[in-house]
This record gives sequence, structure tokens and C-alpha cells, in this order.
Amino acid sequence: MGRFKMENDRLVVTIDDLGAELVSIYDKKYSRELIWQGDPAWWKRQAPILFPNVGKFYGGEYLYQGRHYVQDQHGFARDYVLERVEESPASVTHRLVSNAETRKVYPFDFELMITHRLDGDKVDIQWQVKNTGDHPMHFTIGGHPGFNVPVLPDTEYSDYALKFAEDQDELHFIRIDMNTGTGLPDKVYTMMLTDHKYQLRKDLFDLDALVFDGGQIRQAGIVMPDGSDYLTLLCDGFPNFGIWAAPGAPFVCLEPWCGRCDNFGYEGELQDKPGINSLNVDETFKKVYSIVIGG
Repeated sequence: MGRFKMENDRLVVTIDDLGAELVSIYDKKYSRELIWQGDPAWWKRQAPILFPNVGKFYGGEYLYQGRHYVQDQHGFARDYVLERVEESPASVTHRLVSNAETRKVYPFDFELMITHRLDGDKVDIQWQVKNTGDHPMHFTIGGHPGFNVPVLPDTEYSDYALKFAEDQDELHFIRIDMNTGTGLPDKVYTMMLTDHKYQLRKDLFDLDALVFDGGQIRQAGIVMPDGSDYLTLLCDGFPNFGIWAAPGAPFVCLEPWCGRCDNFGYEGELQDKPGINSLNVDETFKKVYSIVIGG
């Protein structure tokens, strides 16, 4: 197990073989680290890949072909050392394939490929999932990058703001049931934006993540106290999105998802879960999002 580093004139990007996790984006122009460095006092991870499930199943288990499978929040890919299968000065691809251990909790054969690519002031993250089994497979997948906030000296969390697409003046989100970690879709909240922005607050995540469904978020960024761009995450075409931080912690996660946690009380079959992705035999799923560094 090791780490892969790529560098250009602007950025130094580091990927850990454990989970193919993005553990550093160092901005040489401003001499600052963008990625949360995983202080376990708040949250030990940094930018895990969520596969084969985003979030929690209701009751901590799911039903497939009449059998119950126990599966942890966010799946298992983040806890495996992935094989590095392709390297270049500006990109690296990791691979995870199904095995006897994964089949105990997830009865499908698959190949997961994760590529990180450095391009100027931008980092692209690509997921590719292939069904290598002999029957359809069902999954959700997501990103979970955490970004340091505040990042400037002598500034506070509430000095920073979230920024969304220029044609948006409001967004709609649901909350998570704190006891089960599952979605509460029956009550929808409105986030009113001012100049496409929403000010961060220390108490914003006291009730867990904000969950945005319906492909609302095509891009989400963080802006500096002076209104300049800190970073922007581009994710057009992603049906779900989460924004989260541990309560009071000095970071914020911008999370593009394809599918999400169960709705509260869902006890149906996996393939019938709202938002599930399904692949036929030999079929491949591919998705890319990008982190663009501002300034």
C-alpha cells in the first residue's frame, strides 16, 4: 500500500491506494491544502468513494431475492487497498474487483475502476463500474470529498459561503433521520440563495447532512470571505447531492451521488429501491465529476 502523487505548475495531488482516496490537493499558488486532513477528533476520512452503497440501509440491511444482507454505511470500497493498474504523470487508475469477502455482503461480481486526472487547475474523478457476473447488479455510488474551511488565517467558518449555479435562487433538500441514518422525503426544506450563495454556519449540520434530490445541483462551490472562488465542484447529471460536516468541524463535504441512502422505513427489494443503478451482464456505468481550484 502506498500513495501516488502528481504535480503540475499549480497543484500537487495525492491519492492513497487505500480506497483510492484523494488525500491532498495542495495549491502551490497560495501555499495551502484544500483537502481535510482526516483528524479523527472530527472525521477520520478525507474523500472516500462510496460503493456499492451511498449512506445507510434502513435497519442496516437490505433485501435481495428474499435474503437479508447486512451492509455498513457507505459500503466497503473505501476500506480496500485498490490495485494501481495505470499510471502517468497526470493520472492514476485504481481497480477493485469482487471477491469472496465482498460477496458475503454484496452478492454481485463487479469491476470498479477509479481514475484521478490532473489538468491545470482541475482534478477530474472518474468512476467506472462493470457487471462481470451472470445476472443484473444493483448499486449506488458517490463521492465524499471534504474541504478545509476556514482556509485563511484569522477567518471564521461563517465567513465562507456555498455557491451554486448562476441560474439558481433556491434549492430544495430533505433531512436525515438521526436514529436510522435514512432519508425523510416527506418534508422538503427550501434553501434560499442570495446571489447564488448561501452562508455557512456552525450549526448548519447539527441535524446531519442536507440531501438534494432531482439532479438540482450541477455545480457547488465554496467562496472566500471576499467573495472570490475557493473551489468549485462540477457535477452536471448527478441525480443526488449531499452537503455535510461533523457538527462544529472545520471542513465541509460536497458530495456528488448517483443514488443515496434508503428512505426511512424502506424494506423492499434492493432492485426496487428509489434511485438505484442497475447494470445488465457485461454492461458498464461511467460517471465523472471535477474539482476546479479558484484564484
